[in-house]
Amino acid sequence: MDDSPRPNNWPLISGIAAAAALAGFGASYVFGPAAPPPPVVASAPARARPVEVKIPGAYLASANIAVEPVGSGGVSAEITAPATVTSTPTGEATVVARASGTITHISHRLGDPVRAGEVLAMVDSLDAASMSADRSVAAARADLARKTYARESGLYRQGVTPRQDMEAAQSALVVANAETQRASAIARAAGVAGNGRSVVVVAPISGRITAESAMLGAFVQPQAELFRIADAGAVQIEAAVPVADARRIMAGDTATIVTSQGAPIDATVRSITPTAGGATQAATVVLIPTSGAGQLVAGVGVQVRIKVRSDGGAGGLTVPEDAVQNIDGRDVLFVRTATGFVARPVLVGTRSGGVAQIVSGIRAGERVATRNAFLIKADMIKSAGEEEE
Repeated sequence: MDDSPRPNNWPLISGIAAAAALAGFGASYVFGPAAPPPPVVASAPARARPVEVKIPGAYLASANIAVEPVGSGGVSAEITAPATVTSTPTGEATVVARASGTITHISHRLGDPVRAGEVLAMVDSLDAASMSADRSVAAARADLARKTYARESGLYRQGVTPRQDMEAAQSALVVANAETQRASAIARAAGVAGNGRSVVVVAPISGRITAESAMLGAFVQPQAELFRIADAGAVQIEAAVPVADARRIMAGDTATIVTSQGAPIDATVRSITPTAGGATQAATVVLIPTSGAGQLVAGVGVQVRIKVRSDGGAGGLTVPEDAVQNIDGRDVLFVRTATGFVARPVLVGTRSGGVAQIVSGIRAGERVATRNAFLIKADMIKSAGEEEE
């Protein structure tokens, strides 16, 4: 046995073996049969789950986000028009002085609440003194005529005086009573106070004082305006509608009042003027709010959406055009949930006059965000970006 040391050639042998193996693998790859690629398993697309944006109710009010039910009817069945909030004929009153004189007392100021019949001011007036004197004179004459008729009637029954004397006394009593009623009516209409020298200025309706021109010590003429009172709850809406559209509107049609702030307010059509007027040559449609009248202020401009009766054409669902938002190329509506909103893809048909027709994707009566719906869209996009990070 040869015990001499052998050269260490394992590294060289290992390298040659590896090269041979690699060459054999290459040859088998080139000349051998191609192995079939592994089958590709198509995974089923994950069903997107609706993402809910949680928005508290307090934020809806502060952000002025309106929520309305989806209405039924085609786009042509809803008319959008500008309108103005006005006071009803019995909801506003102008208070004037009924006689000339000097204002000696003012009990209410601008913005104060008042009740019907409450005294607002007092005016010292010579006219009041004259009316009071006429009333007293008429009352005295009526009292004398009453006594005279009683005496003449008694004498006539006793056969002392002729019948014509009794009839003359009776006629004088009728005239005196009529004069008393006239003098009392004049004094009452002028508001003559019990002191006989002043007239009282009273509130004809309950409400708040919206204008005041009365000044203590000022001299006023009859029919001079002193106060103006408005009842905040007695308002109506006057909408300017083209004549062609006004012909489709009937009394009793439902409508929605859209203000710049606050939730949409339900209303009903009260009347439609038969003729056009104004610079726009439009008919006036008068609407009465059925709820939320306290949110309306006389003189403020609003928008109304009047739902006219269907004429037998194709129906559908409608929402305000502002309610439709676009996310990733898809039209969506934000449906109200218990704690927020969920984006619901919908198919939108025609759009006209600020109203969009919804072909599919939503049901009538479901509540969706309308005004300022883009704020919910922005919040949803922001939340999605934070989740990806």
